[in-house]
Amino acid sequence: MKIVVKKNRLWFLIWFGFFLIISTLTIFILPDRYFNDTKIIVVDRGKEIGWVGSYPFAIMFYHLTGLKHLPFFVIALIQFPITTYILYKIGIPKNFHIINVKNVIMYIAFLLLAIYMSMPTKEFITFLMFCPIPFIFLSKKSTRFKIIISLLLFIVFSFFRTYYILVPIFAVGMYLASFIKFQKKALSTIFSGLMIVVFLSFSHGIIKGEFLSKLTRENYIDDNVNRLNINSAIQSPISQDSWYGEAFGIVYGFMAVNVPVLEMIKHLLSPQIVAFVIWELLFFYILFVRFSRCLKNRKENQIEFWTLLLLMGYFMVQGIFEPDLGTSIRHKIGFLPLIYFALYYEDFRRDIPKNV
Repeated sequence: MKIVVKKNRLWFLIWFGFFLIISTLTIFILPDRYFNDTKIIVVDRGKEIGWVGSYPFAIMFYHLTGLKHLPFFVIALIQFPITTYILYKIGIPKNFHIINVKNVIMYIAFLLLAIYMSMPTKEFITFLMFCPIPFIFLSKKSTRFKIIISLLLFIVFSFFRTYYILVPIFAVGMYLASFIKFQKKALSTIFSGLMIVVFLSFSHGIIKGEFLSKLTRENYIDDNVNRLNINSAIQSPISQDSWYGEAFGIVYGFMAVNVPVLEMIKHLLSPQIVAFVIWELLFFYILFVRFSRCLKNRKENQIEFWTLLLLMGYFMVQGIFEPDLGTSIRHKIGFLPLIYFALYYEDFRRDIPKNV
């Protein structure tokens, strides 16, 4: 009996095999600074193990599963196949074997996934937490049910990272803002979301005495940039001590993690940073074009629209908290199931029941 393997499926498996090899070799290739988080998770010198908070929960997860006791190449052989299989079950785009911009973006994302899944990492946990969302969107449940459950997941998993609870706030805020009649609707909707971010930060400043982005990103960078050898720090050119400095810093942070043109100019002599910036620019541009198209007909594109709203909401959260470009990209890989679903939505929409 002749077995016929479709080209897109074969290409997916070839990339998987190639990157699995890279994943197992990562421990021997990457510089020591790439394993800063991993050392905290494995060694737990501060006795942080627990159930609430990203580090305590990650330490507990790797302790209970026993993964922390395994060599890193074995961890790669476990984590990378699990995450890739999840993407495989979401679906393989019919033209995945064709070299185009969108596919190249995803091939690079596979490479990044292979790198970050080669060690104990919080991103493996994030991947597992949010991978149900594409399957929820592909289910036969009503659209309203799918949206509500997806929003609730961010609230439920805020025990892991508190800022996840902000994603539904920004997503719903942008959804409501999308009904306002603006000329440049996509830009205006995202700008409205940023204004919600600024408002929340100002509210935090009034209640707690310090603005959100100043408290998290700027203070963190000031305290750790030299100690942790952060070479792609996202630092606003204006101090965030004042209300206008904080507002500028939030917008600057969002641009830095999603449209990092200025960051690329700063690091022209660092080819790896320039390469990742180009990847980020192309990736965000495709999502922005999709977002703009969905806004023209929200009713017909509800699932895709809410997928993009959740991602845009998360990108805004990154604009507040991310200290550097490397961390920003690593955290995006934790949301790869949702990104994968959004990038290839045209391929997956045929599997979404019509009567929802």
